[in-house]
Amino acid sequence: MTLPEQTYSIDQVQQDPATAPLETLDVANPFLFEADVQGAWFKRLRDEAPVHYCPDSEYGPYWSVTRYDDIMAVDINHEVFSSEPSITIREPLDDFPLPMFIAMDRPKHDEQRAVVSPVTGAENLRHFEPIIRERTIEVLEGLPVGETFNWVDKVSIELTTRMLATLFDFPFEERRKLTRWSDVATALPGDIIDSEEQRREEMIECLTYFTELWNQRVNEPPARNLISMLAHGEATRNMSPEEYLGNLLLLIVGGNDTTRSTMSASVLALHDNPGQYRRVVEDPGLVDAMVQETIRWQTPLAHMRRRAKEDTLLGGRQIRAGDKVVMWYVSGNRDERFFERPDDFIIGRENARKHLAFGFGIHRCMGNRLAELQLRILWQEILKRFARIEVVGPPRRTLSVFVHGFTELPVRVHPL
Repeated sequence: MTLPEQTYSIDQVQQDPATAPLETLDVANPFLFEADVQGAWFKRLRDEAPVHYCPDSEYGPYWSVTRYDDIMAVDINHEVFSSEPSITIREPLDDFPLPMFIAMDRPKHDEQRAVVSPVTGAENLRHFEPIIRERTIEVLEGLPVGETFNWVDKVSIELTTRMLATLFDFPFEERRKLTRWSDVATALPGDIIDSEEQRREEMIECLTYFTELWNQRVNEPPARNLISMLAHGEATRNMSPEEYLGNLLLLIVGGNDTTRSTMSASVLALHDNPGQYRRVVEDPGLVDAMVQETIRWQTPLAHMRRRAKEDTLLGGRQIRAGDKVVMWYVSGNRDERFFERPDDFIIGRENARKHLAFGFGIHRCMGNRLAELQLRILWQEILKRFARIEVVGPPRRTLSVFVHGFTELPVRVHPL
């Protein structure tokens, strides 16, 4: 399909979701997420229409699945709900398709994922841990103490981009290209890009750069970096350029946006919940629990999308073959039926690790342990250096219905 002209506006943010007509309620407006007011809209759907059909939206008709148990039912039923042709609510463009293994069904999904999954396996995590710690210390010790700065840029983006450059064995001095390509891949026209044509141009630039790296690695012995793995993998070495680019963007966005969003969210959550912060200060052993609660509380990817392969019932609603089904992770992680006081940030929540943020089933995030490791090390090192991280201005959130994150978080760090 061709992408429709953007019709969403900031006006919906001013509406009261309690008075909006339920039958036409549309939660896919990115301005709701940028203003951080989507919670009330999803609560109404959870309470009144947990499996809800929106007949008309900028992305076409779609079903919203908003309760934890219903989301889980869709996420693990790969026989009925397909990941093709896309895992986002937006359809791929007809003239610029970017197939990627997360948007594939078995067996091709399993074959391609198996090629790259060892990069975040237990053996590599043991190798990465001292590298992550060394870089985290370097970044933290370089922060301007007593001055206001943007935590998103100086810490969250910097640390995740360094890690991403390591995973790809990407030229380290040019690592911010990865940040740019990640942002452009998910941006809405009118935000950091002006048009779909600009997105296409920058994505082709990304492909050209990575093709040169592929040509180098394919003629070298296999190595434990993502480009070499793809170039030598039985299931990936004959990919088309579009499929190579699609998988690159999957790995770039998956390794960048999600972790950086949670790094920023952790600072905001602990600033807004000083009692919880004191608990971590007094008992640094709670860092692991804090990481899990932050991932649940933030939910760095707002949704994943599926397509019904056959007629099926879900939550008492009849879904037809071919229908678009959107699992709103950001809603399921705030479902009062599964999480007690879900809007509160509670370190040590008994079922925090059962959050939906990484997905379940065959598409569960393959880098979840690496993300947790990065977050754990970050806060272990923060607690050794700073008495607190003070948020000194309102955060600026990402204008996106998919990436649930931040572009700015003004802070000031206070040393011990």
